[in-house]
Amino acid sequence: MMNLIEHALAAVAIQAVIGLTTRNWWIGAALACGYFLGREVAQAEYRWIEQFGDGLRANLPWWGALDARLWTQMAQVADCLGPILATTLVAVVISRRPKPGNGAG
Repeated sequence: MMNLIEHALAAVAIQAVIGLTTRNWWIGAALACGYFLGREVAQAEYRWIEQFGDGLRANLPWWGALDARLWTQMAQVADCLGPILATTLVAVVISRRPKPGNGAG
């Protein structure tokens, strides 16, 4: 559970740096999610190599990290979903805010 929260907070922090710099919070979300998805895919590849590839990276097929047998723990899935849900929520909330100068005030 703690990794879920830590990953979500780290993803939002990455998103905030990009969002505040470029004013594009969706790009920030994509970058942050890409980082965490890449991290989880790499860990899944290592699990596949250890469990099915005789310890040799050369035995890893292109689809190895997507093998459902590797994604047996909810924490593994949550480590991917946490950053996606958190950064999407931030991007949606910020994109719905009225832009300065567009108000009727």
